[in-house]
Amino acid sequence: MIMKNFVKSFMLVSLAIFATGCNNSRDYKSNSRATGWDLSGRDGGVSYKTDYEEQEPGPGLLFVEGGTFTMGRVQDDVMRDWNNTPTQQHVQSFYIDETEVTNVMYLEYLDWLKQVFPPSEERYKNIYTGALPDTLVWRNPLGFNENMVNNYLRHPAFHSYPVVGVNWIQATEFSQWRTDRVNEKRLADKGYTARDAYKTSSAENVFSTETYLNAPNQVYGGNDSITKGGRETDRKLRNNPDSTNVYVQRKDGELLPAYRLPTEAEWEYAALGQSSLRDYNSYRGRKKYPWDGQYTRSGDRKTIGDQRANFKQGQGDYGGIAGWSDDGADITAEVKSYEPNDYGLYDMAGNVSEWVADVYRPRVDNEYNDFNYFRGNVYTKNAITEEGKVKVLSADEVVYDTLSNGKIIARNTPGEIAQVKIGEEETYLRTQFSKSDNKNFRDGDKSSSRYYDERSTNDKDKKMYNSPDHAVTLKDGELDREFDKTSERTTLIDDNVRVYKGGSWRDRAYWLDPAQRRYFPQDMSTNDIGFRNAMSKVGSKSNKGRRTRN
Repeated sequence: MIMKNFVKSFMLVSLAIFATGCNNSRDYKSNSRATGWDLSGRDGGVSYKTDYEEQEPGPGLLFVEGGTFTMGRVQDDVMRDWNNTPTQQHVQSFYIDETEVTNVMYLEYLDWLKQVFPPSEERYKNIYTGALPDTLVWRNPLGFNENMVNNYLRHPAFHSYPVVGVNWIQATEFSQWRTDRVNEKRLADKGYTARDAYKTSSAENVFSTETYLNAPNQVYGGNDSITKGGRETDRKLRNNPDSTNVYVQRKDGELLPAYRLPTEAEWEYAALGQSSLRDYNSYRGRKKYPWDGQYTRSGDRKTIGDQRANFKQGQGDYGGIAGWSDDGADITAEVKSYEPNDYGLYDMAGNVSEWVADVYRPRVDNEYNDFNYFRGNVYTKNAITEEGKVKVLSADEVVYDTLSNGKIIARNTPGEIAQVKIGEEETYLRTQFSKSDNKNFRDGDKSSSRYYDERSTNDKDKKMYNSPDHAVTLKDGELDREFDKTSERTTLIDDNVRVYKGGSWRDRAYWLDPAQRRYFPQDMSTNDIGFRNAMSKVGSKSNKGRRTRN
């Protein structure tokens, strides 16, 4: 009897201690460590997301834990073109698409644009047509490729193939569209906006993530029945009709960071997938391809002899002899046709090369930055009206770019916030940056600077990157294209060429090395360059916190 009472008493005491510990833990998270105030938002007080755990990955993305690696270390350098600078870099954790963006993914974008901004209306015409991939990239004067011209983008047989004919600018615009559509659906699913709000978009009734965060009363054309039409927002209003915090804010953690093109460092790090070579805090050996081993054929017992990627094996040999030894593709292949790398990413070598975010330069300046290296920063801020409000673009204020090839592309869409370059208010007495456009920052050492003679910076002939300047002007409502015919140009490099990585179906195995890099004008496209999206990881470096060694 005494023993029985003792057990009961022990259990009650343990439960009390456990409950107290839980309460203390809960109080610790919901009360401010600075002031002791309640941070849960009860009784109309200030509210913070005190129970936030980890960022959710966006649709289609896989997690890549950041770390240190040697960027630009190629195994072979037969070109000897001074195109790489091996440098140790540290990359923060991020998410990246499991596969390249496919035709059906891009078609979803096109159909949305066509529905929301009908090209039959003159003021919207270039929004849709400017997003269309160039299907003529398949044509060749000595090749019969009309099948791909007519069918590759839209035929369902090619739905799961990587989209091509998309230039760098179109890829970045797709990324912005994808950001907004994903966040728009998240808000509706979580009850912050009206149910299925994302299915009722129109030119005057469109969602933008940044507009919602900065001017929520102007999103959806200012329609409160949508922005305040969700069950969660309705609950907030019932509890506190005068609340100004009914809209989701960045501090709530509900909206995902932007989809974007990966930086060159991120792409190369993800493609290498060196986790299989990790030995404590170093790598044992070097990888030539995204897979282990020095060969393009598999050495695994189950798949021995199979090609590990889709690439050009020799002159006139795009797939091998039909049958067992064939790689299964002549042009592009359906995504996931080959084994993924150690991060679970498909086609990080072969199939199509991929755009990355960086402006191309022959060397990487590791002496100045070895953390999240990227060349191409142009810092902007929201445009503010005379009334002190952010300027949300109307249908008549969309900014269009006329590219060097005459193609007209919309650089924003109605409902987005206008952007302007930062000025002295943001740069004054800064130690890290001093201007808005940093594409040419520390552009090599003195002997490889942007100008041969710094005293003649206004003389175009002294510029190192004196690339062709093809003029496109509008005369009497018609585009006038003037091809640069001068014979004095010495390079194709300028601020409008971007890096692309990874070999393609048209490339030899030499280009499958993730460290290899090439460049192409950002406003042009080919039949062997596609892209995939990335997303920054916020919070901890690891998804599971710090791990023990054993």
